[in-house]
Amino acid sequence: MSNEQKLIEIQNLSKYFKVKKGILNRNATYLKAVDNVSLYINKGETLGLVGESGCGKSTLGRTVMKLYEPTSGKILYKGEDIAGLSQKQMIPFRRKIQMIFQDPYASLDPRMTVGDIIGEAIDIHKLSRGKEREERINSLLKTVGLNSEHKNRYPHEFSGGQRQRIGIARALAVEPEFIICDEPISALDVSIQAQVVNMLEDLQQELGLTYLFIAHDLSMVKHISNRIGVMYLGKLVELADSNEVYNKPLHPYTQALLSAVPIPDPEVAQSNQRIILEGELPSPIDPPSGCRFRTRCKYAKDICAQQEPEFKEVAKGHHVACHLY
Repeated sequence: MSNEQKLIEIQNLSKYFKVKKGILNRNATYLKAVDNVSLYINKGETLGLVGESGCGKSTLGRTVMKLYEPTSGKILYKGEDIAGLSQKQMIPFRRKIQMIFQDPYASLDPRMTVGDIIGEAIDIHKLSRGKEREERINSLLKTVGLNSEHKNRYPHEFSGGQRQRIGIARALAVEPEFIICDEPISALDVSIQAQVVNMLEDLQQELGLTYLFIAHDLSMVKHISNRIGVMYLGKLVELADSNEVYNKPLHPYTQALLSAVPIPDPEVAQSNQRIILEGELPSPIDPPSGCRFRTRCKYAKDICAQQEPEFKEVAKGHHVACHLY
């Protein structure tokens, strides 16, 4: 894979949070939210990232965005490492990397009009002023299915779906190349979810955008993604083409996740073997030795407790971290 095609590449990226223990907070320990993850995203593609709550997928997105400072590792944007850059040095990259947040209610300032919310980024990056700025805001509202009269209203006057459209317009305001979509549809009604996803796909075609799409909904991720990564307890356990992950899941955790996806055909659903995971999700503060999934895996052997499996390519473009392969 040539570097020209890779827009984003992360190498051995980790994000640990300090957790204080004891009365005097002397015994600090660390929550390993993202632990030694490596992947790349090609220009123009959508990489889906899935896993259960608390697996670290949103933390990964926020660390790539530099909303969280990485503990270690590299974040390469077009081959340039941005992991160690200061906030001031990050300003030109903030234009190129934007984020759509999960909660459209919490991510918009309730004291600002929609026009000011979208225009704030235009002002910060000095992209346009006066009449040109107004026209840009009107154009962005139209792009996301709203109209120019909406710019004088406040966020509380809109529905959840409309607020998320405003969030998307804000992300597009600075003409980014890469957008991190952090569960952008999970807070929306099911009837609205498909509309937002279809709009994101249309925008990708029109503007040549690249997405990291973080979500719970596996069927929606399959619909929008070119490739899918599966995370478990801070680790990437599987990564492959979207169809490959769905048709030939290799990691036992991926197999269990996919077995839980509802199937609309009752006859097919009846023959589908549901894989029930036993045991509790371990704590990222004190993860199991070796393979982190071994405490819930029916295939676990002695080596799984002693040695962490290597994340390796087992078929063309199909990577998995499991001692079975």
